Parts: sequence; structure tokens; C-alpha cells
Amino acid sequence: MSSRLALVSAAVVLVVALAGIAYGLPRENAANLPAAAPTAPATTAVRQLAEATPATPERQVPDSQAQVQLSFAPVVKQVAPAVVNVYATTITRQTNSPFADDPFFSQLFGRGGPLFQSRPRASESLGSGVIIDPKGIIVTNSHVVNGATNVKVAIQDGHQYDVDVLINNPKTDLAVLKIKDPAGKAFPFLKFANSDDLQVGDLVLAIGNPFGVGQTVTSGIVSALQRTGVEASDYEAFIQTDAAINPGNSGGALVNLKGEVVGINTAIFSRSGGSVGIGFAIPANMAKTVALAGENGGKLVLPWLGARLQDVTPDIANSLNIDPPHGAMITEVAPGSPAADAGLKSGDVIMAIDGVTVDEPQSLNYRIATKPIGSTAKLAYVRNGTPGETSVKLEPAPGGTGDTATITGNTRFAGATAATLTPALAQEMNLPFTTKGVVISDIDADSPADRMGLKQGDIVLNLNGTNITDVATFKRIASSGARGWQITIQRQGQVIRSYIDG
Repeated sequence: MSSRLALVSAAVVLVVALAGIAYGLPRENAANLPAAAPTAPATTAVRQLAEATPATPERQVPDSQAQVQLSFAPVVKQVAPAVVNVYATTITRQTNSPFADDPFFSQLFGRGGPLFQSRPRASESLGSGVIIDPKGIIVTNSHVVNGATNVKVAIQDGHQYDVDVLINNPKTDLAVLKIKDPAGKAFPFLKFANSDDLQVGDLVLAIGNPFGVGQTVTSGIVSALQRTGVEASDYEAFIQTDAAINPGNSGGALVNLKGEVVGINTAIFSRSGGSVGIGFAIPANMAKTVALAGENGGKLVLPWLGARLQDVTPDIANSLNIDPPHGAMITEVAPGSPAADAGLKSGDVIMAIDGVTVDEPQSLNYRIATKPIGSTAKLAYVRNGTPGETSVKLEPAPGGTGDTATITGNTRFAGATAATLTPALAQEMNLPFTTKGVVISDIDADSPADRMGLKQGDIVLNLNGTNITDVATFKRIASSGARGWQITIQRQGQVIRSYIDG
């Protein structure tokens, strides 16, 4: 029993001694305790750890008035007056009858009867815009003003103005407006930055009119660059940001901390329609290209490569030794096009343009579209697994997107808009470059052409025995008031011949 008590007492003495070392007991107290055997390795390790661990930085309060007042407010004060609210009104006609599309009721009551009379219906859309010239030139999204019969803008001081639509280009989702101001007022405006200088992590501000609540500013960073698959556009290279972008922000400014426009806000990625930290903006370099076209006469002409492109799949990449899979693969080259003149061929994969990597066809289209007409671009490509380089001179497409004409008057073709097929239009409509004829580019709803059964995308090959090769010929025959029509069209690759009473 005494030996067990002695062991316990010795253990207690040892614990107290160690505690005295750990907690720094006064030397005179520690000296009265039995000495414990030193543990040199552990002591050395603790000392090394203490020396290696940096001291926690001391937190400091702002030590100057300037630091206390650090804020985005100066940038907002500079930028906000040049961001406008855009109000677009669209007038459509709505039929009284719920059976307007029912052929039985149409035949029974006649489409001209009271059941089928239409009434005007006004709808309004709200967006934002950016003044980029003191003369009142504004850049906004195409979808904000597309189809509108009346467009107005309101500036920050509350004044409202009517505007002219100089350019409305759905392919880029950009529109250019000009304020109608007889007094010739000089408006506040913003400058474009070079959006190619943006880097992931840069601070940005988004300014617009979300939900119609009034001008609002949100902040964030650039989350990603060169995003595609956001909109159905041929020129996708979106800036992604976590700055809140909500409905009504479309067309507003995404600016850097210098107050320069780096992008035009255009879309949010959300099932609910509200911002969830993923917003997108069209890069300033594309917006600048469209804005300059608007200022210089309102006709947007972009360079044309003359090659049909597709994504590079993993299988294609493996066969051509491309790792990781990326690039734009050529599937067809238009004869006499810039691509043909540069020696490019079907099967080539374009890997880079002027040293910038090409991830997919949209990013290549964007890079080409933002270069000036007449300039030269250097393309790096892979052909049958072997790298190569070539220079391509960027020129507009021959014939542009084709001459157009809308048929009016007392004819079965009234309400149809037709365009002469050019290589560029054929590419846009996913037709072979060699396709010839006249294509129906638009049909007015409930027009004679619509009721006749003509559809957008139909290619008119022959009309009453005359081969249709251009819009002028089509308009002359379609407007002649013939009593019957022998028509041959190509629809979705099939040739259809029919006779229609006049």
C-alpha cells in the first residue's frame, strides 16, 4: 500500500513540475520540486515551430481621412450621367377570335368577318443604354429595341428624348440610337476601353435600370472571358461577371475603375430571371465596331472569312493530334473568298488568330468581326496533323447579304420580303455557298403571302416559267397581278412545284 502511494506521489510531483515549466512558475517555487529529465528533441521542435510561425499582422484602423473615404463613388459620379433608360413600344395586331388559326372557322365565317378583325395591342420593353458620343449616340442591345415602333430614352436628369435607330443588328445583339435634339445639346458620354486588356479578377461596375426601379450600380469582378453558348449569336465572346445584372440592365454599361466602358451588359444566367452571380456583357471592342458603323452612316459591314466552321470534337482532336481539343474546323470554303485566297481548305482546323487561341468557331468569328475591313490577320492552323500558318486579307462578303424587296399591292405575294442569295446569306441560312436564287427572308403575319403558304427560308427558283435569279426579277413578276401562279420553290432541300390561283 505504501509503495503504491509513493508512486502516486511521484507522479503528482512530476505533473506539477511540468506545469511549472509550462506556465512559468516562479523560480523559487520550481526549485523546491524534483527536477524532471529534459526532453531535448521535443523542446527543440517547439522552439523551431515558434520561430517559423509568423506573427499575426496587427489590425489597424484607417489613419487618414483619405483612407476612410475610399469608395467607388467618384467613378459612379463620372459614369452615371452617360447611362440612359431606354423605353421601346411595339404595336402588334391581335385577332378578336380564338379560332383565328382554325381553317374550318376561317372557311365558315370568312377571314374578313368581324370574328377575324384585329385590333392594335401595345407592349413595352425596358432596357438601358450608354451614350458614347456628345452628339447623343447611344449603344444598347438589339433585343431591347427590336420590332419597336417607338423608342424613347430618359437621361439621369429626368429629360426624355425621342431617338432614331441607326443600326439594329440582331447577329451581334447590338443597336445604335441617336437622340433627337434640335438644340444640339452636348451630352455626357463614356469612352470605350480595349476589352482585350481585361483580365479575370479585374474589378468592374455594372450600371443600368434593373426591374425599372431606377438607375442602379452593382460591383463585382471579371469572372471569365471569351464565354460562348450564352446567346444564339455568331460572334459570342462574352465577358462573365458576378456584378448583379437583372432584367432592365440590358444595354447598360460595364465599366472599369477608370470609368471606361469595357462591355455592354446583355444577359443573366438564371432560371428565375434574377441575378445569381453570373452575368454577361458584350465586349467593348465589338460594341465599338457597331457604334462606329452607326456614326458613319448606319450600315454595318463586317469582314467575311468565307468559310463554314464547326466545333472540334474529341474524336477530331485525337485524329489530328490536338490536345486539348479546341479550334474551329473548316467544313466548306466559298470559291473566291478570303479563306480560299489564303489557301485554306476543308478539313483545316484554325487554332489561333494573330497569336490569340481560338477555342471554338464563335470566338474566331468575334476576332474577325472586330478587325477593320482591309486589314490582314495571321491564322495558325492544323492540316492532317501538321501545323501551318497563313495570312488572310479581311474583306466584306461579295454582294453583302443580298438586295431585298418587300412585295406590296393586290397580289398573292404581298407581305413577302425576298433577298438575292449571296455567299454570305447562304452561309447565314446554312445553305451551300453555291446556292443561287431568291430566298424569302420574312413574311408578314396574316398577309396574302402567309395565307398562300409561303414560308420564311423558301428559295424561289421559278415563277410562271421564268427562272428567278435576283430580287428585281422576282418583284417584277410577283407584282404583275397574274391570274394564276406556277411556282417552283426549294424548301429544306426538297424541290416543290405547285399551281396557285390568282
